[in-house]
Parts: sequence; C-alpha cells; structure tokens
Amino acid sequence: MTENDCEGNPSPPVPVVSLCVSTSPQARAKRKIAALMEEVEILKQDKATKQRKTIYYVSQGRALRRMVVLYTPIEDLVAENDRRCEDMDGGNTIEQNRLQRRYIELAKVLPWFHEKLAGLDFEESEDMLRKLKRGADSARGDDTGTLKELVASWVNIECRPDSLIRNRRQAPSRIHYSAQRNGAGRTQCKDSPRHSGVTDVLSSVKAGIRDRTTTFIVSENSWPSFMYENYEADIENLECGLFKSRLLVMGFKAIFTSPSSANEVDGDGDGADIIENNRRARRRSDHARVKTCVASIIGMRKATPRAIAYTACQIRFALSNITSWRTVDADFDYQILFEDPPGPAALARVNKLLDWWTRKIFGRNHRQDLTSDVVKHMSVNSLAAQRQQMEDASFDSD
Repeated sequence: MTENDCEGNPSPPVPVVSLCVSTSPQARAKRKIAALMEEVEILKQDKATKQRKTIYYVSQGRALRRMVVLYTPIEDLVAENDRRCEDMDGGNTIEQNRLQRRYIELAKVLPWFHEKLAGLDFEESEDMLRKLKRGADSARGDDTGTLKELVASWVNIECRPDSLIRNRRQAPSRIHYSAQRNGAGRTQCKDSPRHSGVTDVLSSVKAGIRDRTTTFIVSENSWPSFMYENYEADIENLECGLFKSRLLVMGFKAIFTSPSSANEVDGDGDGADIIENNRRARRRSDHARVKTCVASIIGMRKATPRAIAYTACQIRFALSNITSWRTVDADFDYQILFEDPPGPAALARVNKLLDWWTRKIFGRNHRQDLTSDVVKHMSVNSLAAQRQQMEDASFDSD
C-alpha cells in the first residue's frame, strides 16, 4: 500500500539497495559448473562404493554353498539365531538345531558377517544377503558346469564302460547305485567265477534302479558307491574306505584347486602345495593378473566336512539325469546327505579322515597350524625364554 505525505500526495517508492558486488557472468558460470562437477564426483564415488560392496559381497558369497549350506536361504539361518537369542528355553527341533549349526558354520567361514549384520538396518541387511546369495548360487552353477564333462571323462577312465560316456545323462548305473546294492550283488556271486551269472546280477540291479522298484530305491539312506575307495563297500564295516574314492578327490580338486590338478590324486600328500604355488605365482607376476584357485580366494587351507559333502552332492548331481538343482531328486534328498554330522564316538576317526583329505589336497605343509600359542612352546622361543631367565638371574646376583 502506497503511503501519502502531509499534503496527500503519494510518496515516491523507496529504492531497494543491492549489497552485491558485481562479478562477470563468465566467473559465475565457472563456479556453477565447478559445483555441479563436485556433485557429479560425489555421485560417482557413491556409485563406485556401491559397486565395490557388490563385488565384495558376491565374491564372499561364493563360499557359502561350498562350505556352509547347500540350499537353505541365509535369511533362515539369521532368523533361527535371532530366535534363539530371544527364546532361551532350549526346546529345539532337529531342523532348528541344523539351522543353528549352519549359522555357526557361516560365522566361521565369513568371520565379519555376524558383526556386520548387527550394524545394518533392515534394507541394508536385505541387500547384503541378496548379494551373498547371488554369489553362492553362481558358484554352485559354475561348479556344476565344470564337473559336467569332467565326471563323464573320469567315469570312462575309472569304470571302463562298454560304450564311452559322452555326458552325464549316460552315466552308468554301476557307479551310481548304492553301496549296499553293490555289496548284495557281490555277496550273491562271490563264490562264482566271472561268467554270465555275474553280468545277469549286475544287469538286474541296474534295471531295478532305472525302473525305481521298491527293492532298489536310491535314496540318501544308502551311501553311493562312488564315495568308497575302489567304489566298493565292506558290508561288515561300511565306514572302511568311505569318502576315499578317487572320483571324490578328483571332484574336490577340480572345484577347490583347479581342474588340471584333479589329475594329480595319487600318493598321500606328496604333491605340490597348490596354495603356495598360487602365492608364488602372484609374486612373480609383477602385478600381472594371475588366476587364483577357489581355495585361495575363500581362505581354505584344510579340507572340511561340508566341503567334502558339497563335492559329493555335485558329483551325484553330475551322475544323475536331472538338468537343474532341486532339494530332492526322485528319492534322493541332497540336504540330508549334506547335513547329518557324525556322532561324538566317530569324531576321532573323522578327524583322521580329514587329515588324510588335507594331505591329499594341500600337501604336507602345516604352516597354517603354527599359531602363536603353538610357536610359543617351540624350541626357539623356549631357548629365548631360558636365556632371559639366566640374564635376569645374573642381573639379580649383581
């Protein structure tokens, strides 16, 4: 509203005084461009950070199927651990105990996981779990592709079938059917010479498996013969030779060290140290890109029960005629084979078997076992401690 002076005439408008200091349009434009460039750079850094996180989580996730759990979603493991933290009554089902064992194994394989998960909000944790799952499933698919043709060639060499196996769909029943059925067949004809009667027994077993008759049900309740040394089981001692087959060792090395190393399975750990060879190759490469084995990437220095079980599941899948992963293949439940642990009485024998596996895969190098507590009691440190005691005694006497 315009104000009037004493005579009623409108007052002139008060001029607005600008406090700006004049600058050139070019200078202002440059500063705006610089500010926009800074915003773009920040966005690029955020994108690069997200990409690094994605690459890291996906890479870390590649160990999960191989060393933790074959199928179960990681979310189920986290949920079970949270449930136990809130419910301390201790009334747990068999499946709940399995889930918790898997979570504990997950925390061992990915030591950062438990603490990292606690510091994330819901959306961030969901994103991390999704990327871990992507890496886990991708690794399982890669291993399946690697073994698909390899197993067929190994079966040709190990079993010498009448007609060569060209792919896994033609895998012979001889190495596929259960150890118990193998043993039953041998028992029926063990006193007979090699003649047509033996062939007839084996043919009937193969036919029974293919037709899925009740007498020859192939399920996780029967140990596959490919898991036994020389692919034969001792019916009186079914633990003898179990998990010692060449095919199983070859499959493990193809997955965790390299497909070429799978051809070196003879001897008892006298071969080259795969992990050390990878380390030396990286040193000699002068920063050139060197392909490292899976064991080096995921930090595996010893064979583990779950890694061996994972290999057995992969080989069993390669020998089957299914084309995609599923929890149950016909009558065979992969999760039961993968999950059930031995009892306490068998633990000593299991540890001895794991030592055998570690020698077969990684050689006799035990430097990773030289923990600070072990080194502290070895002769070099013991001598240093004795000398220090003598020095202290001499000082006190003076």
